Amino acid sequence: MKITLYYFKIPFWRAEVTRLSLYIGNIPFEDYRIEGDDYDKFKQTGELPNKKIAPFKQLPVLDVDGKIFAQTGAIARFCGKLSGLYPKNDDYNAALIDQIIEGAQDINYLVTLSGRDKDTERKNTARNILATRHLPKWFQFLENLLKQNTKSIYFVDNDLTIADLAIWRLLGWLKSGMLDGVPTNILDEYDHLNKLREEIYKNPKVIKWMDEVYGKTI
Repeated sequence: MKITLYYFKIPFWRAEVTRLSLYIGNIPFEDYRIEGDDYDKFKQTGELPNKKIAPFKQLPVLDVDGKIFAQTGAIARFCGKLSGLYPKNDDYNAALIDQIIEGAQDINYLVTLSGRDKDTERKNTARNILATRHLPKWFQFLENLLKQNTKSIYFVDNDLTIADLAIWRLLGWLKSGMLDGVPTNILDEYDHLNKLREEIYKNPKVIKWMDEVYGKTI
């Protein structure tokens, strides 16, 4: 099986969940990060470097033996099944993972919406509402779900899944300082979320990935 993942040169959230899932599962793949001329062409036409058109003219897109498909959740689930980070025969646990993935996408939408206004004052107001109202509400939802799983530090059952990777990379982005109006200490009061992040950072495969790809912990 030949797998190529197309996304931007960004170490957080969408494609990073899939990159790490495949890497942890020891599944070979090409990590094609679109930039420069490839980016300009994609932005104008939706054409990928393999000459195919992205289904929604958005990224990420996964190419599996010449067949392509899109959307963060669909790609993450497909690769999670390959790597053992998403159940093949447990519909209930799969649904528990799905709710986390979809929740992460809801959070991402709120972040995107808060940054759309070109008026600085209105954008600052939107980001303030995001940081003081919307994100704390969602963080508490996630905190509660982690508390409910008494079996482990993870969201579902005893083992790491794509749900954990998704929230880990989303939270890394939210507290990175890259987003105007979102403070880097926004997660400080959420003990279970921070313990989850710490646990994933200690994963030997994650450590190796960070060192090989980025040369540092991100």
